[in-house]
Amino acid sequence: MKHRYSLPVKAAVSSVILGSVALSVAWTDGHVPTARATFHTQAELDDYRAALPLDSSQNTYFVGSGHCNGCHGHDPMGMAMTTVDGRDVNVSDSWRSSMMANSARDPFWRAKVSHEVLVNPAHQVLLEDKCTTCHAPMGNFEHHFTGQGPYSIAYMEQDDIALDGVSCVPCHMQKEEGIGNFFSGQLQLDTLGRPIYGPYADDDIFGAPMESFVNYVPKYGAQILDAGLCAGCHTLITETVDFDGNHTGDQFVEQATYHEWLNSEFNNEEHPATGITCQGCHVPLLNDSFGVVLSANYAFLARKTPFGEHHFAGANTFMLNILKDNANALRVTAYPEQFDSSIARTLRMLQQHTLMTEVSVAARDQDTAFIDVKLTNLAGHKFPSGYPSRRAWVQLVVTNAGGDTLYNNGAPTPDGDIAGHDPLWEPHYDAITSADQVQIYEMVMGDVNDGFTTVLERAKAPLKDNRLAPAGFSVNHSTYDTTMIVGTALTDPDFNHDEMGVEGSGSDIVHYHVPMGGEIGLINITATVWYQSVPPRSVADMFTQTSPEIDSFKDMYLAADKAPVLVQTTTHTDMTVGVDDLRELGVHVFPNPVTNGVLQISGLDGRITGIEVYDAGGRKVAERRGSGRQWSLLLPGKGTYVVVLHTAERVFVERVVSL
Repeated sequence: MKHRYSLPVKAAVSSVILGSVALSVAWTDGHVPTARATFHTQAELDDYRAALPLDSSQNTYFVGSGHCNGCHGHDPMGMAMTTVDGRDVNVSDSWRSSMMANSARDPFWRAKVSHEVLVNPAHQVLLEDKCTTCHAPMGNFEHHFTGQGPYSIAYMEQDDIALDGVSCVPCHMQKEEGIGNFFSGQLQLDTLGRPIYGPYADDDIFGAPMESFVNYVPKYGAQILDAGLCAGCHTLITETVDFDGNHTGDQFVEQATYHEWLNSEFNNEEHPATGITCQGCHVPLLNDSFGVVLSANYAFLARKTPFGEHHFAGANTFMLNILKDNANALRVTAYPEQFDSSIARTLRMLQQHTLMTEVSVAARDQDTAFIDVKLTNLAGHKFPSGYPSRRAWVQLVVTNAGGDTLYNNGAPTPDGDIAGHDPLWEPHYDAITSADQVQIYEMVMGDVNDGFTTVLERAKAPLKDNRLAPAGFSVNHSTYDTTMIVGTALTDPDFNHDEMGVEGSGSDIVHYHVPMGGEIGLINITATVWYQSVPPRSVADMFTQTSPEIDSFKDMYLAADKAPVLVQTTTHTDMTVGVDDLRELGVHVFPNPVTNGVLQISGLDGRITGIEVYDAGGRKVAERRGSGRQWSLLLPGKGTYVVVLHTAERVFVERVVSL
């Protein structure tokens, strides 16, 4: 079964230690280097690796991305890593500006590790060793596999291959046995025989170049398309400590994106082929049955399919922009244009494949508009997912026909916060009935005293977790111990339940009670969902401390654009209530109902500043231009229409039916 979690212990050290490798040698069974055939000249190799500043270092078990770039990066001849219509889809350029490629350089992560160490300095060795298993795996696992013990941030800073982040080899070296069953950095790496796994059959692989240049043997591995490949890092269980730094024996689920996927309809356990894995969204397959040539300089190679584009797009545009804007200080290996591509892909993922929103008016009178905002999660995990700082919220704005704001709940503030929310955390709401209530979807960490904390080691249990569940999510699933709903969302009757009360809808309806203040005319409703990966609250405590990593990130953070990211905006116009008696104006709208399609309005004078006519869908179909005591217009068809008359004091509304 691939759904239980085990304690976060260090992966066992392999009993076989391989020697260092060079580009043009390979190892025999006796670990003696032997010559291989030469497939590229040294000048070609130099050209490939000088063109882009990817890491070309190596250690006993791993090689940096620069070694892979020679064949799987940009091909100047345009033969390899392109679609049949010539679009460049090379792996290196897609990956290098992702958060995966920059996991070890991520300044927020670096500052957070430093913060945790300052809070509990006696735990520095264990904290840094654990954190680098996922953020700098090629340094960490090399250190352990070669018997050098725990791996530190100080080691990582001097280790170029570690700074290559989650590079090619750590993913493609994972063996099938154990994936989906080991978490918290326990990557199951296959160090015997130096295999590199891919989705292509062994008898369809031309492996001599790879064996010659990087001393890896390409092999077929079904696990490369299995969601379990991501489980080792994307479910993380931490050990809880109290305020004195003593371990309490409790465990905290920092993130469980993989388990959230298991507890969703994206994971089709009975029919895996119809499910959608992590790779299905984040390494999207080309919609191209012709595939691509995988290696440069080999014209005879057949195109391979499926081919996954290595985009690794998530939702974190904030950190991608910080990496781009501080490229020199952070020593990134991607150009600004490449970051722009990753940012565009991330926005596309966030805005087109994450959420669906709907707005409706359940009821309305002159005192209150009862407005429902329905959000449906389209992702294969919770939204937001991942590190607990991330949050999404709803802003609801209501204006009248003149554009005056009647209601604005959940507005972003200039400093990147949310107007009206509680200073630390806001509970989940089924109904929003006052201005100081905001619907925020998030996980909030609680310490041993049930107080709010941003210190991960002190986290014992969530105080709140109302992140939108994925479709198919169930509290009875075997992974629920790692994916719990916490707080008042549990008692919200439409949270993850459809209108019939059936669980697994992946949706939530927020019921707004909007004061109308006597407004009975047309209203415009706009519901906007915003997203933040690093909100002010998540860094406030950390910024009270000082260290080179914290101070550096603080400068970057303060200089960054902290505005939240727009996920989706939905608008709705309501004109179904508030019909006025126009006789007090001396205005007559006739005939009603209209039988010949021609509507007449008489009794107009200088008090009337404007007239519009809308159909039942809220679309403007006519607008009065000019003056005069009477206006005639031909309605576009049968149905219900709303005539809106403006005066200096108020807006009047009349409903008309055309038969």
